[in-house]
Amino acid sequence: MSGIWRQVLAAYTTDQHDAQDREQLLALGAAELAHARSSEGRPASAEDVQHIALHEFGLLIGIIQARTALHERRVLHQ
Repeated sequence: MSGIWRQVLAAYTTDQHDAQDREQLLALGAAELAHARSSEGRPASAEDVQHIALHEFGLLIGIIQARTALHERRVLHQ
């Protein structure tokens, strides 16, 4: 399991993080899933991240936070 997924799992299942850190980690996890589920010709969108955050983690995030999570995901994987 990669480091980001350990952090996402901890954020989802424990009180180890404060609310803001928890939300950011779950948004980053949603961005990872959106990227993994996107097709070759179509990159993941912020709306994809929002949808996954809501349906996978029960987290409602704004479009700016979703865009930020996608950007952070890209930076982590460069």
